[in-house]
Amino acid sequence: MSGGGQYRTSGRLEGRCLCGAVTVKVDGGYIAAIAACHCSMCQRWAGALFATFDADADAVQVEGAVTRYPSTHFSERAFCPACGSNLWLRDTNVQDAPYELMPGPFPAAAEFPLISEIYIDRRPAYLPIVGDHATHTRAEYEAAHNHVEGDDP
Repeated sequence: MSGGGQYRTSGRLEGRCLCGAVTVKVDGGYIAAIAACHCSMCQRWAGALFATFDADADAVQVEGAVTRYPSTHFSERAFCPACGSNLWLRDTNVQDAPYELMPGPFPAAAEFPLISEIYIDRRPAYLPIVGDHATHTRAEYEAAHNHVEGDDP
């Protein structure tokens, strides 16, 4: 889930989990645009739509206790252990991999446009998304990216 180009920016963002026990600060490079995923694993974790924006690893500072769950052999999902707020997804096989940060904890992210949507053939009927953004089916995405075999509901 990445974007780039005209949306990349640099600056400061600050977010927090629902209870405030975890704060995440971005001071540096990030992509001010949202990517969405509808794979079954993301739906289970997020409860519906999974959406993120990328931030450079060296730009992210996390304060507070965070639980990291190794959801695949190549990634972790992080959340606040007190309130359960989802915080990020991150590739664990790549040194200094960017953080795929959940936009909800960051008030400024409400202004970010949606630029991509994957696993659209898995999208729930109750969640149609309209707009001019890149879309990819499961087969299209998996042909070009690392993925979990057998991502079945």
